[in-house]
Amino acid sequence: MGMSRRRDSVSTTTSLCLAVVLLMMLSNGGVAPAMAAMSKKKGSCMGPVTVESACRGASETHHAVDYDHCVASLAADERSKEAGSMHGMAVVATKIAIDHAASTEAKIDDLAELEDESSEARARFNHCLEQYGGAADLLRDALDNLQAHIYGRAMEQLAAALGASESCEDAWKGQKSLPVAGHDREYGRMAHIALGFTHATA
Repeated sequence: MGMSRRRDSVSTTTSLCLAVVLLMMLSNGGVAPAMAAMSKKKGSCMGPVTVESACRGASETHHAVDYDHCVASLAADERSKEAGSMHGMAVVATKIAIDHAASTEAKIDDLAELEDESSEARARFNHCLEQYGGAADLLRDALDNLQAHIYGRAMEQLAAALGASESCEDAWKGQKSLPVAGHDREYGRMAHIALGFTHATA
């Protein structure tokens, strides 16, 4: 009985997709325009994309994406349950990266306030603040472009936003430790996931 229902569901989905293509062919004037329009609706004729499948694809194409970390991070966020597609997963991952950038920036700001204004540590914190402030702006712009399906520009902005964690780490080279190492590392990993999902969507 269960197998029968699944076959019926697949058959219904296939029929609906064929109907959509035929309607697009009629309204757009041929096969090529119809296929171009369908490409903008990637995933619309497929089943929902799961966190596991999205993370598997991203980890296979982007070496900086760790599968287990990706699944744990996305599964812990309620927004991923409503994503439904790679596009939706990319949007959610970018929103999570924005959250991480904001929390890291706030943590750095708190630590900077504890240092003397003329100290080297304060200067390093200020450098990191500047980097994360810029990264948050880039991520918000990337999110706008993602939601507008401008994937190429979104990928450029996500890639540029990755530099924040690396630049902040560089500012603390030679020191015993990076005071916000955990925040910094988590932000970088999440930004890589957002980039990987967006690349898969494009």
